[in-house]
Amino acid sequence: MTELTIPTDADQQQASRLVREHVEVGDLVRVTELERTGSDDPELTAEVTAVEPGHLELDGEGADGRGFRYDEIHTLTRVESESKPDSGPN
Repeated sequence: MTELTIPTDADQQQASRLVREHVEVGDLVRVTELERTGSDDPELTAEVTAVEPGHLELDGEGADGRGFRYDEIHTLTRVESESKPDSGPN
């Protein structure tokens, strides 16, 4: 597993760049949300289906579904799996 913590002071462009450097479409990731009032489940594991300028698309859904806006992500972890093992640093 490799983990990325997005700095709280990162703007959308910086966060997008960090995410693009960390994950690729098809990766299985675990996303931990920034603490927010009313968040029922602060963590989600899903497949990256797109890395968009404003959000990370997961399982084919954008920020209105299972995806996350970059300002909602605290930690993004690439998870090892049998279907796509973590290949380590490129």
